Amino acid sequence: MASVAAPTPGSPDVPTVPLMVRLAQPRILIVLAALTWLPLVAYVMFDASRLVLLPAIPSVLLLWALAMLNWRESTVALIGATLVCFWLLIAVSVPFLPLVDPNQPVQPFVKPFSEARDQFFWLGTDFRGRDMLSRALWGCQRVIVWGVTATATAYVIGTTLGLIAGYLAGWWDELISFIGNVILSFPVMVLFIVILTYFGPSGFNIIVAVTFASAPAIMRIVRGLTLDIKTRDYVFAAQTRGEKPFYIMVVELLPNARGPIIVDACLRLGYTTVAITTLTFLGLGLQPPDPDWGLMIKEAASSALLFQFSYMLLVPALSVSSLILGFNLLADGLREMSLRD
Repeated sequence: MASVAAPTPGSPDVPTVPLMVRLAQPRILIVLAALTWLPLVAYVMFDASRLVLLPAIPSVLLLWALAMLNWRESTVALIGATLVCFWLLIAVSVPFLPLVDPNQPVQPFVKPFSEARDQFFWLGTDFRGRDMLSRALWGCQRVIVWGVTATATAYVIGTTLGLIAGYLAGWWDELISFIGNVILSFPVMVLFIVILTYFGPSGFNIIVAVTFASAPAIMRIVRGLTLDIKTRDYVFAAQTRGEKPFYIMVVELLPNARGPIIVDACLRLGYTTVAITTLTFLGLGLQPPDPDWGLMIKEAASSALLFQFSYMLLVPALSVSSLILGFNLLADGLREMSLRD
């Protein structure tokens, strides 16, 4: 009997998977996110050369393209992803843009769309003569890096505690839940102010403050999801096979709880951005001289009392509002798509 040759990839018998569909696999997305985030962290936190940001630029563009392709069913998610990716693209590409030094004074109180000293200022200058456009674009770097890093750290700790409390139960659950409830009894902003007043204002201490204040709320969310998922048949099957609790929590429970966690993470990124901007305005957040949206709002507070100089306040305020809006719309869109599924 004659043998039948197996179809080869690309032949008419085997459907060709589009490139963008193959790139949307979780492992590829993780790699793209790492190529975007790690260079940005190295540049902002450790003063690395701007050349480290070169791989991040195409990674952001590819992430945005994948979002446009896979989230077409939700206009809200598309708008949110576009806003977030816009500021992320600005953050990784701003060192390569032909901008004036954001800390260099040129001429104070130049109004938007005006020229001074042979330079055109699209958004004017502040009371010290620094270019508002340059400071607004550079200012997104520190807010994004410290905000996302703080939120990610809070999620690592909160998710770990939630999995332990929900799966192991018993005295683990009682102890973790009691400590979390005690921390949650304090207003979040009060916790931020107390921690940063005691340890001092810095980017690292912002991570500590956000983690301490946010991890208990994240723990409660993950704990509730774990209590529901651990009754599923595939968890019982893993227990029957003799799998260890760590394996079950990481491999069986966490992947099946990722949907609500991702949605909550997008919302919490918006909250953290608001908190960092507020703390900087109060003098407890990121410190000068590098540009930052909260610092720009603080410096413009007195000058913006006059209507003709209100642009000094509107530029950073609209910038931070657009980023927060992007995170919120992204969360709403992802929730909308999950409900349809």
